[in-house]
Amino acid sequence: MSRREAKGPAAGLPAGLDAPVFAEPWQAEAFAMTVALHDKGLFSWSEWADALSAEVKKPDAAADGHDYYEHWLAALETLLASKGLAAKPDVDAMAQAWERAAHATPHGKPILLENDPGAVN
Repeated sequence: MSRREAKGPAAGLPAGLDAPVFAEPWQAEAFAMTVALHDKGLFSWSEWADALSAEVKKPDAAADGHDYYEHWLAALETLLASKGLAAKPDVDAMAQAWERAAHATPHGKPILLENDPGAVN
């Protein structure tokens, strides 16, 4: 059932709200990670807003906003680095390890970091 077909609080929402909030699962994960890190007290909402604002104001930001969550992720990475929680090279290395693990994982199987063929044991 769509929101427009619903009875109750969702029934009065404007058209177009039937679309998913997140276009890709990683976007939802980045959102949830940001909320969880804030809830742990690692940064304030003001700090988050400043970091995200700086990213979306960059000249390479898409006018239609289709790259919003890419800026979201960049803001999170920048904020974590500025707080000394995760240095950019470490984040990049982890992302590359997950990418290698994904390519090494058979279709339909869970992607595990242990599947990274470049992992140092």
